[in-house]
Amino acid sequence: MLNKGIKTILTLLLIGSFNTIVAQEIKFENGKEYILAEVEVTGKVSYNEQTVVTFSGLEKGQKILVPGEDISSAIKKLWKLGLFSDVNFYINKIEGDSIFLELNLNESPKLSDVKIIGLKKGKADEIIKQADLKKGKIVNENLITTTKNYIESKYRKEGFYNTKVLISNSPDSTGNNVKMLVNINRGEKVKVKTIEFIGNSEIKDSKLKKAFKNTKQKNPLHLFKRSKYIKDKYKEDLVTVIDKYKEKGFRDARVLSDSISYDKKSNTIAIKVNLEEGKKYYFGNIRYLGNTVYTDQQLDRILAIKKGDVYNGVMLQKRIADQSKPDGEDITNLYQNNGYLFSSINPVEVKTYNDTIDFEIRITEGPIAYFNKISVVGNDKTNDHVIYRELRTKPGQKYSKEELIRSIRELGQLGFFDPETIKPDFKNVDAQAGTVDIEYSVVEKGSSQIELQGGYGGGGFIGTLGLSFNNFSARNMFKRGAYKPLPMGDGQKMSLRLQGSSYFQTYSLSFSEPWFGGKKPVSFSTSISHSKQFLYNFQTRDVNRQQSFNITSLSVGLAKRLTVPDDFFVLSHTVSFQYYKLNNYNTGLFTFGNGASRNLAYTIGLSRNSKGTNPVFPTYGSEFSISGRFTPPYSLVNGIDYANLENKEEYKLRNTTGNGYFNANNNWVPTNAYLDANGDAVTDFNDAVADQAKVDQKKYNWLEYYKIKFKADWYTRIYDKFVLRSLGEFGFLGAYNNDRGLVPFERFFLGGDGLANFALDGREIIQLRGYPNNSLSSTDGGTVYNKFSLELRYPITLKQAASIYALSFVEAGSAFDNFRDYNPFNLQRSAGFGLRVFMPAFGLLGIDFAHGFDAIPGQNIKSGWQTHFIIGQQF
Repeated sequence: MLNKGIKTILTLLLIGSFNTIVAQEIKFENGKEYILAEVEVTGKVSYNEQTVVTFSGLEKGQKILVPGEDISSAIKKLWKLGLFSDVNFYINKIEGDSIFLELNLNESPKLSDVKIIGLKKGKADEIIKQADLKKGKIVNENLITTTKNYIESKYRKEGFYNTKVLISNSPDSTGNNVKMLVNINRGEKVKVKTIEFIGNSEIKDSKLKKAFKNTKQKNPLHLFKRSKYIKDKYKEDLVTVIDKYKEKGFRDARVLSDSISYDKKSNTIAIKVNLEEGKKYYFGNIRYLGNTVYTDQQLDRILAIKKGDVYNGVMLQKRIADQSKPDGEDITNLYQNNGYLFSSINPVEVKTYNDTIDFEIRITEGPIAYFNKISVVGNDKTNDHVIYRELRTKPGQKYSKEELIRSIRELGQLGFFDPETIKPDFKNVDAQAGTVDIEYSVVEKGSSQIELQGGYGGGGFIGTLGLSFNNFSARNMFKRGAYKPLPMGDGQKMSLRLQGSSYFQTYSLSFSEPWFGGKKPVSFSTSISHSKQFLYNFQTRDVNRQQSFNITSLSVGLAKRLTVPDDFFVLSHTVSFQYYKLNNYNTGLFTFGNGASRNLAYTIGLSRNSKGTNPVFPTYGSEFSISGRFTPPYSLVNGIDYANLENKEEYKLRNTTGNGYFNANNNWVPTNAYLDANGDAVTDFNDAVADQAKVDQKKYNWLEYYKIKFKADWYTRIYDKFVLRSLGEFGFLGAYNNDRGLVPFERFFLGGDGLANFALDGREIIQLRGYPNNSLSSTDGGTVYNKFSLELRYPITLKQAASIYALSFVEAGSAFDNFRDYNPFNLQRSAGFGLRVFMPAFGLLGIDFAHGFDAIPGQNIKSGWQTHFIIGQQF
């Protein structure tokens, strides 16, 4: 196209040089000046004629030189728009000093459809989106070349070094449109056949190959780092190899040369790296210059390097400024956390003798900086005050990098924003005034959830509907304009959960305000729930609605963020009450079928949560919690002798059927007669059998117990993106009065996916994969349990659209009926792997495949493989 434009200009110049013109056979002088009378636009063009002329830079009435730069400049401007495939100027006529021009254009076609072959539909749609191949886009050589280069570059980065892309266009039947066909042949991934190091004697080949984190030699045992060659990553690996030498004291190590040979037949490459190791060095004297805020001794404690230590350039740099850890314990952060934003610390080699290197740590402290203006952008739903109250950076406060990082974490932990995109932008950094503005950029994400679950368990279908509004605004409930679709933005949480099957229903409502009163981080929470269960026969699947068990619960709690030992600690208090009502509910769970139990308890908990920014995939930090749940010690004040209840007359078994009956010995048993163990009438109540239902109803009229729980959860990045989660749990249910005994409520049920079907008796469901649900506890539940778990996680993607990570795990645990039988080493073990997907549109989806290595209590065959699902939805 450019050639055509050049040819047109040359034609005009040629015509001018001969002082002749073909169009209408008009003659003119070479380079004669004319007045532009008219520009007529012709050809294949949909734009307005005057708009096109304006784009060309020509104006009616202007003086132009023909031939000359005016026409050449107009052609360049039109080409630069990228809208036309052909641009030509012609002379229509000349009248005196006036010239009439024709601008002939061919408009470039527009894209109507794109089809990609050679990829699956999902991958093809991704390419179309990333390459920005939108309908209506101008199709020109630049678009074709850019698209081809993008696709080839993308797949080369993924190891498909021989990717070929062919792009062709075909006319569409509708207007000036074309259809694009993109044929992608990725070919096979280029594998690394061998990696050979030459010149190394101090560090073995195996360790150097391990330093090649991105470029791996072919090995079937490499599951997460497959063999592939990407040029940029390979160059990074060469730097890593030299860093490995610097860690061992070889400061002068360098790559003399490297070569890559490609074997087309096997589609593999062979890498050779020629190294020069140099000699081993040691640290000499280390001197600090320019430090007035901190003493040499204080800086020495952070640097932790002594004279005579093996030289380690990588460690030295990390102790000065650890780029891999924003909150690392280094000298730069020591200054930055104390207001010295403009400080700089540079290690300089000042003397090298024999194998020893002396250093000067040159420090420029600069002035103390203060936060000036703090602002937040991107919060379309969440109100400003909800964000500002979580920020640790306040206007007028001394600058602190630690507080900046903590603010990012607090915003991420809210759950209202995409934690991977939260970033503070430094603005108006003024060293002379000692001030800096911080602008936090956030991206809202779906924070409210709807839980939809359905499954078959306990002999029947169980359905769950849960609504959780995690950024609710109670104060706007009565404002019509606030419903979009609900009043949101104040950081409160309101949840409604409905669950039911053919034999039970549960309804619950809860509300929490994280800043009760609006001034201090004191959380207020309350909840109310009601559940009803009918007697269910698991063999016949019959439901008897004349026999029921109802639970009504109410709780109120306060939790306060502490400042000592640090402000990661939270102290919580909760008062709860449950009312259990049994109506002819005679099962093995309770000895009395009619009656009621009441559970008034106070729970105190101390927790510390320093988990990383992303609550879906924490990469560092920990969470510890210990809690105690206590009921009043009624038996200490009510004067009841629980050990002797069974011997009292009012708790003896009597006949209550009609006027009487004949027993097995054909003896008449009158009404209200005392009964012995054989069902015979006796006159002395001391000889009668105790009515266990009455005894237990008296014992459990008001529940009396205490419950201790402990949980420790660590997250550690161990290599690259791999994160290890380490978990330990312990729970114990005890009694104040051994004569009264342990209550049949509040027990621990271990095993399975950890999802509770329904809350019948205050039980706690503990996950232990590889075994059926609740299978590792006795029928009535355990009173003590422990569990240990190691879970290795690897993120596939942590984008806002979807967070996906794979995991593998080993875990073990066990539950016991009483503390006398407790053995922390008698465990049921399992191992497995799984996948987690979190999407704003669907919530958390998960699947685990786990193998139980031990037998379920009471059985002789190991549990074997079990599959566990997690299903949820978020909007």
